[in-house]
Amino acid sequence: MRVRAAIVLAALLLAAPAPALAQTDVMPLDRGWQVRIDPAHTAAARAHPRAARWLAATVPGTVQQDLIARHIVPDPFVGLNEAAIQWAGLTGWQYRRTLTVTPETLRRDRVELVFDGLDTFARVTVNGRLLLAADNAHRRWRADARAVLRPGINELVVTFASPIRTLQPMVLAEPHPLPGEYDSAFGDEPKGRQTSPYIRKPKYHYGWDWGPRIVAQGIWKPVRLEAWNTARIDALTVAQEAVSPAEARISANLSIPASRATTARVRVVATAPDGTRIAAERQVALTPGSNRVAVPLAIPRPAIWQPIGYGAQPLYTLAATIATDDGAQDQATRRTGLRTVELIREGGSFGVKVNGTPIFMKGANVIPFDNFPARVTAADQRRILTMAATANMNTVRVWGGGYYPDDAFYDIADELGLMVWQDFMFGGAVTPPDTAFRQNVAAEAAEQVERLQAHPSLVLWAGNNEVQSGWENWSDRKAFKRAVGADAQERIGTGMAVLFDRVLRDAVTRGDGDVPYWPGSPSTDYEGPIDTDADGDRHFWDVWSGSKPIARYTDACPRFMSEYGFQAMPGLPTIAAFAGDPRGLSASSPVMKAHQKFLGGEGNDRVLFYLAQHHRTPRDFADLVYLSQVMQADAIRTAALHHRACRPVTLGSLYWQLNDTWPAISWSSIDWFGRPKLLHHAARRFFAPEAILAERREGTTRIALISDRTTPLAARWTVRTMAMDGRELGRREGEATVPPLAALDVARLSDADLFADADPRTSYAVAELVVEGRTLSRAIVERAEPKDMAYPAAALRTAWNGRALTVTATRLARAVTVGFGTLPATPSDNGFDLLPGESVTVTIDGDVDTGRLRRALSLRQLGPN
Repeated sequence: MRVRAAIVLAALLLAAPAPALAQTDVMPLDRGWQVRIDPAHTAAARAHPRAARWLAATVPGTVQQDLIARHIVPDPFVGLNEAAIQWAGLTGWQYRRTLTVTPETLRRDRVELVFDGLDTFARVTVNGRLLLAADNAHRRWRADARAVLRPGINELVVTFASPIRTLQPMVLAEPHPLPGEYDSAFGDEPKGRQTSPYIRKPKYHYGWDWGPRIVAQGIWKPVRLEAWNTARIDALTVAQEAVSPAEARISANLSIPASRATTARVRVVATAPDGTRIAAERQVALTPGSNRVAVPLAIPRPAIWQPIGYGAQPLYTLAATIATDDGAQDQATRRTGLRTVELIREGGSFGVKVNGTPIFMKGANVIPFDNFPARVTAADQRRILTMAATANMNTVRVWGGGYYPDDAFYDIADELGLMVWQDFMFGGAVTPPDTAFRQNVAAEAAEQVERLQAHPSLVLWAGNNEVQSGWENWSDRKAFKRAVGADAQERIGTGMAVLFDRVLRDAVTRGDGDVPYWPGSPSTDYEGPIDTDADGDRHFWDVWSGSKPIARYTDACPRFMSEYGFQAMPGLPTIAAFAGDPRGLSASSPVMKAHQKFLGGEGNDRVLFYLAQHHRTPRDFADLVYLSQVMQADAIRTAALHHRACRPVTLGSLYWQLNDTWPAISWSSIDWFGRPKLLHHAARRFFAPEAILAERREGTTRIALISDRTTPLAARWTVRTMAMDGRELGRREGEATVPPLAALDVARLSDADLFADADPRTSYAVAELVVEGRTLSRAIVERAEPKDMAYPAAALRTAWNGRALTVTATRLARAVTVGFGTLPATPSDNGFDLLPGESVTVTIDGDVDTGRLRRALSLRQLGPN
């Protein structure tokens, strides 16, 4: 720590707030930008003359967004338009704007130009003089511009070079380029010769098996001019050194750049959720350059932040101020929650304890919310994360092939109590082994850890997604290793190990020491083979990608299932938005294949493959959409409940994926428009705090009770055998006390015991978990696939009360789905089962009047409609 002298003053309890202090002068520079094709790219300028002239640009944003806004390219999210935007990623671009600077500003010690995000190869000039060159979209770029600025009007130009064009000569010259992620479908890169492994840029921009290829460029985060004297606060972080119900000892750590040697008073005030304040001060000597100052605070009887379902989410605000002897002042604030996090690793286990409680992590993987992140608002993120929380999820994993979300994402997670598993941004490609690449990543990691570490929701840092497991297990990686030989294999493998086991681990250890680090997903932390049930976390893709039966989900108890998934079509309103009138569409329609990225557009055949095994032949396109969603919900329910019933062997179940980055046929449970599929409604049931498992394998049904409660659960369970006409054919029941945070097997029932001689097509069983006279969870057991069940014809009655719709069944109704054709209307619940005589009331959300809703109402169920 470059602080020459320090005097620790006594902590001041109930201190008065600090006086208002002038911060660093900040001039936002997000408005007034223009963009055009870089004049050096004459061929592109001739081919696209409108884009060769200066156009109004949106900052933060991307070139592609501006081209769409000016109708120079069509919206790539609609129809077959993705191909029409590819040229933009192969072209160089220039942004420009002017800024007026006063003589007073230029008399400040530092006048810094700050870009929070440049994507990606960019050169910034001021008045024609080079100020900085950027090469990492995940970093902030800051440079002192005082020497190149002048009083009055100045011209600022940012020139972007095409990532593909920049790197392609080097890649094409390589006899064995590094294996990447997904080959381009547009011919701009030869197969197997991808530029994406060599660049620090969101990997999904190059295309993924759920998203389009849009190689974005632009000033994608805010820009500003900062002028200051003597010293400023660059960062305020919070180290939680010890947290208990009696006391929390924390350290407010300030990064303070100084332009000259000076003495400063550093004051930190912590405001508790109830308004109580605790303050501490230090007098420090600052040296020119970077200074680190730690201010310890002790908080008696702290309010503890808990994950959702385990308590409240109280948050503290820390306000730091500095005042130097020569009058310079600055301030910064951070919000945090007080909690402890431990990694569980005994005997191959993998999971987390929060505040000493082992938490079963249940939730989903989050991918980028859009291919153009600058247009994702805090409200967009709040809507999706709130939907996750109300579906009884307690965890989201931020997947490593995108970008680090903005502060709003983590603020919302803090407030909701959603735990965040945070990958560093490595998505599968083998990483370059050179030192310069690792140094670039080290700077990125230090910055991102510093930015995010105060958020209590962040409970795990992971080094990458599938980089190491791919290197170890994937056939193309094995072929690459054979081709390059032992020496190159060793050099590349060692480079990855240094990056993920040292560079990123060190960044977390130094910057966020109270949160565990995990080198990758899946991983065993270098303690054994990767991606197995026996150790660490797993990505299980035998089902879906491997075409194995859905029942394979129940073959074993993994330690932690961090990825597994099953696709479904989005709803008709979403399909209509990107494909037009869905009547006449089919799974093989060109537009449906264009929005299906698995297997290069052939993934819809996989949907049909599984439908043929489990469900009837779709009657029409709308029926295909419905059945695909029913099947997806059933598949993930099968897996998730099995994982939960494997506790304590299994400590987590995160399905792939929560959301979409564009309108697509994918694994998501919430589509790009924020509309839930049937899976998301099912998640609320299978992730409920108390649940019943009724898992039938090889003629025997296992009944298990699952509880996330931290106290024992006294419960009653019943299993009723039913005929399709509603008659009860038999009953099994019992009482049990489920231990805290546990799953308890209560029965194993053979088909002979449960069904006797009842016809498998016309009988079923209903298992229920009852607590204090209330049914908390239900499961239906069937011995035949839905396509072979003799479900009764629909006998559903409906009644409207304003925007509330009540659906009543006179016979068994399986997977009842309320729809309104292509109208953008969303029921509060969907895909539910109704026993004879049961009713469900749902409310309808959407900007559609009730008259149109009533006319468009459509009910679907398994069996005859």
